[in-house]
Formats: sequence, structure tokens, C-alpha cells
Amino acid sequence: MRTFAEILKIAADRKGGVEAVMAGVPAVKTADNLAAIPDTLWLAEMARYIFQAGISWKVVESKWPGIVEAFDGFNPASVAMIEGDRLDDLLGDTRVIRSGPKLVAIRDNAVFIQRIAAEVGSFGRKVGDWPAADYVGLLTWLGKEGSRLGGSTGPYMLRAMGKESFILSRDVVTRLEAEGVVDGPPTSAKAMKAVQAAFDVWARESGQSLTAISRVLAQSIGAAEAEE
Repeated sequence: MRTFAEILKIAADRKGGVEAVMAGVPAVKTADNLAAIPDTLWLAEMARYIFQAGISWKVVESKWPGIVEAFDGFNPASVAMIEGDRLDDLLGDTRVIRSGPKLVAIRDNAVFIQRIAAEVGSFGRKVGDWPAADYVGLLTWLGKEGSRLGGSTGPYMLRAMGKESFILSRDVVTRLEAEGVVDGPPTSAKAMKAVQAAFDVWARESGQSLTAISRVLAQSIGAAEAEE
């Protein structure tokens, strides 16, 4: 496995220098800053990425103001009560993406957020305190305890909220394959453990966040625009 410095050099050679590579790294929030994010925003971002799964993100973006209105600003206490006639009304509401399973998932995630907030003070507190060295554990937890937050939905939501994270995009997986970390898309628990271990090594070597390492890995692949 190459060192992080060696992979950064590959990315820099392809993208026009280290500054160009690092310029696009998303900001990472502290645990306290994540804890301070209102639960309404966590639910909204979960909903955004649930709706975006399998359809054009531009469609969701264009409908987003109406979606927020239809879901009462994503107040978890209100959304958690969506059932019966109210659910039927949403299924016929042209402001939203009218997918029954997705609408129910958002309702269930409101219940999930309320439960975690009751335990530790806020959903963001739970996410913020989760160690980067067990990021795979956080993804597993979201996939098991949340609704429709597995696959790429959870990682993209966490990245958008500012949690230190990696995203296993095509380019990142290609680099991981080149380094002998995995031999294909990491779908098993064993493969994900290997991915976490590799990121941990690169983090210790470089002092960089998982987010920065993920972006560097993506940009070390020769596509014109790194996918991540």
C-alpha cells in the first residue's frame, strides 16, 4: 500500500499541484459544532438524500422548497406523526416525491432522531462524538437503526452535514483496489474493516481527516473530474 504522501503526489501531478487537490476538500465540523445542528436539519438532509436515491438530484432540488413545506419544516415531532390520512395526503401531494417507501422512511427517521436525541441530547451529539477510527461503525449503525440510510445515502448525508467521512465512490474504490486494500466494491463487513484500517493508516501518516484523504484518493484517479 502506498503512503498517503505518494498518493497525494499522484493526485497533484494529475490535478495541477497539491493546492489544487486540497482546495476542494469539504469542511469538517467539530463534535460540538455537529451537536449544535438542530435535529430538524438532520432530518431534512436524511430526507434530501433519501429522495435523491435513484432519481435526478436536480428534480429534488427544484422541488425542495415545496418538500420542506409539506413536511412542516422537518420538525421531527411533527413528521413522526405522519400516518393514516396524513400519509395518504402526502402520497397525493405534488410538492413531494410521491414514493410511499421513501415517505415512510422519512417518518421512521423522525422517530429515530427523536429517540437518539432523548438519549444523548441531540442527534448531532451522537454523530459528533462517534470516533473517526470507527467511521464504518457509524455507517453500520445508520444502516441498521435508520431507514433507507444504507448504501451511499448515509455517507453523502454525513458529508453534507460536515462529519469527517469517506465516500466509497467509483474513483475511491479504484484507488483502494490499486493499493491492494480491496478487490472490488467493499460490500462485506470484512472488506469495510480493511477500508477503515487503510484510512486509519493514512490518517496517522498525514494528520489529515478522512474527508481530505477520501478526496485525495478520488483525485489520484485519472478522470477529468474526480467522482466522490
